[in-house]
Amino acid sequence: MRSSLKPSNAIMTGGSDVAEPASLSCASCGKPAQLQCPKCVQLKLPRETAAFCTQDCFKASWSSHKSVHLKAKPSEPGTGTPDNEGWLYCLKKGQARTPKLPYFDWTGTLRPYPISSKRIVPAHIDLPDWAADGTPKVEPNSDLQYVVEIKKPEQIERMRETCLIARKVLDKAASVIRPGITTDEIDRVVHEATIAEGGYPSPLNYHFFPKSCCTSVNEVICHGIPDARKLEDGDIVNVDVTVYYKGVHSDLNETYFVGNVDEESQRLVQSTYECLEKAISIVKPGMRFREVGEVINRNATMSGFSVAKSYCGHGIGELFHCAPNIPHYARNKAVGVMKAGQTFTIEPMINAGVWRDRMWPDGWTDVTADGKRSAQFEHTLLVTETGVEVLTARLPSSPKVFPWLNA
Repeated sequence: MRSSLKPSNAIMTGGSDVAEPASLSCASCGKPAQLQCPKCVQLKLPRETAAFCTQDCFKASWSSHKSVHLKAKPSEPGTGTPDNEGWLYCLKKGQARTPKLPYFDWTGTLRPYPISSKRIVPAHIDLPDWAADGTPKVEPNSDLQYVVEIKKPEQIERMRETCLIARKVLDKAASVIRPGITTDEIDRVVHEATIAEGGYPSPLNYHFFPKSCCTSVNEVICHGIPDARKLEDGDIVNVDVTVYYKGVHSDLNETYFVGNVDEESQRLVQSTYECLEKAISIVKPGMRFREVGEVINRNATMSGFSVAKSYCGHGIGELFHCAPNIPHYARNKAVGVMKAGQTFTIEPMINAGVWRDRMWPDGWTDVTADGKRSAQFEHTLLVTETGVEVLTARLPSSPKVFPWLNA
């Protein structure tokens, strides 16, 4: 710990002390703050980033807070590479950290950029069991990893509420997507919208994931970490939102166009949307889970695309991930049939090139092996007595961002 705090009402600005009102909140615990990190002041970082209530709170937060100093010099927009000197690579627990961009045989043009500090969750929000230490306790050992739960009516009602919140949150994220915005800013919108609805962003600290949503750009298949890279005209970006509310989770994602996107990328995104729609259309009691992959694979290959095989749809409810597993590719070995009362996701990831994938050194970001683009769409579904209810369905108020729906 090298630094000590200074009072926030004596911040040096333009060579003179300027009195500031003590209206800041502690960057660590949220309490009223009157002290300021001197390094942040030196770097002229936003005051709300640098404020702390006590010296002890500052010391306890130092290991995570100092990352904001490392990213104080952002890279030039549009260069395609981050400022290595300012990069703090975010890794899963147990892996080494490095201040420099690690060596990796990057498959496409995308590179990781610095990430911001972990966002604060107010004390009144109900938390999943991994929120504090990053480790799910109930989920890994639950019988629901092997048995597909038939939800009770009250569970289904809670699922409907939570899924509606998740849809509203994703729609807010969609409304801010444009060239020049960072994926970290999208994450901020998702985080704040989730908290405003009384929910918890399920990805936050789940197995140590550092952000409140996933943002997967261009060749990223899934689990991209929101960072300081600005979206560029012609990009595509998937935003994956999961909300925990009233003890249950909801999960959905969509892939969006950033500015003017080339025709091939438009075809890829539309085909992925159609793959999900066709898969949903067969959901009903008695249908085998393995048929979902057959439908998706058929539609994707007819369009000249391939289906990513490393990730699948999953059961969801009081657990974030549980049985059943629902592969999206053909000739899969999924077991079981659908029954009324089951809730699960279908979330095809469709690649413009080969289906094979590569994992970035962060242990999260999964990209196409050939660097070509990938798109994804996801819904949380309920099997009903007569068919299916799309719990995360688009609303009349949802942004009109997909040309094929507008037509």
